[in-house]
Amino acid sequence: MTAPIPRGDALALARDLVAIDSRNPSLATDGPGEHAVATRLAEVLRAWGFRVELQDALPGRPNLLARIGPATSGRTLLLNGHLDTVGTEGMTHPPFASDLRDGRLYGRGSTDMKAGIAAMCAAAVRAVDAGLSGELLVTAVVDEEYGSVGTRHLLLRGITADAAIVTEPTRLAICPSHKGFAWAEVTVHGRAAHGSRHDVGVDAIAHTALVIAELDTHQRTVLTGITHPLLGRASLHAGTIVGGTGPSTYAERCTVTFERRTLPGERETIFAEELDAAITRVRARHRDFHATVTIGLTQQPNDLAPSHPLVRTLEAACTAQGVAPRIEGLSCWTDAALLSAAGIPALCFGPGDIALAHAAEEWVAVDEIQQATAILTECIHRWDRDEASTWRR
Repeated sequence: MTAPIPRGDALALARDLVAIDSRNPSLATDGPGEHAVATRLAEVLRAWGFRVELQDALPGRPNLLARIGPATSGRTLLLNGHLDTVGTEGMTHPPFASDLRDGRLYGRGSTDMKAGIAAMCAAAVRAVDAGLSGELLVTAVVDEEYGSVGTRHLLLRGITADAAIVTEPTRLAICPSHKGFAWAEVTVHGRAAHGSRHDVGVDAIAHTALVIAELDTHQRTVLTGITHPLLGRASLHAGTIVGGTGPSTYAERCTVTFERRTLPGERETIFAEELDAAITRVRARHRDFHATVTIGLTQQPNDLAPSHPLVRTLEAACTAQGVAPRIEGLSCWTDAALLSAAGIPALCFGPGDIALAHAAEEWVAVDEIQQATAILTECIHRWDRDEASTWRR
């Protein structure tokens, strides 16, 4: 047994969680996964009075599902966050020391997103202690950093709520929208030959450059005009490129991976269509050009109307706690999109800056943890007592 965490103490809980290595083994080969941190959080929440279940979403990698407050037929709010982190290579400070310095909590996962998990758990118990008429659901999931198996598993198990807050790092901005993404691999096929035989060789690398140039032109002429009021414009980029065997050989094959960041309202197939069009334009100019496309992981955007009752409730909670409410878009992808697609309208709000996520130096401001906890507590109260609204998506 580890030392108990004072009831509702978000900072103490955040430090405790950051000190536990929960690197995603799909991203870090020696990553232990989320079992230890999920078990520890379950221990703390049970001591705080939650009804807790651990459910394996992957072997040895459990989601945590906790409930607190009386089960009623009223509106249910879900608070969601992920327990896994990325790797620690290149970090400039000890990743799991959970150090407090200069008003900051340092460590891998401090901003992404164990501070958010701590804030939502502390807010839930504080709201109950102050008198709550309905039930709150708190979920801490696995694998968000890789395939989002955790939240997908919860949804397959039938979890439901009237709305959800995902406590990703937003610098205390209310983020009802975020971008989606699609990955693709383009393999360009050439013909291997000695470097002196231009009459025989077909350079797969040079042909790959033509595809990249076509997509760059598409980005500068088309994607700059595809915009969203909170998220800015759509974009794409090349992530990796591999090809060739040596300087004196025409490359037989070259493979490049691309990522397209998508906006609400765009077709799920839009990136495949853009790639096919680029390849068709190159082939029209170069008869010996040949390429194959494989579409990889695709995640849809999230888009909750700023007029949604949850957005308005969170705005009022910010104001009540002396924080000017800000509605912004979030550039990264989150599990909020999965929840919204399943009929649970979701937004992101939490402590920390996404710019520090996965970084060599990762930290979260202590005062943001405290402010997030206070705002979430206020939001829960306002959501709970708003009996007049009986909407459902």
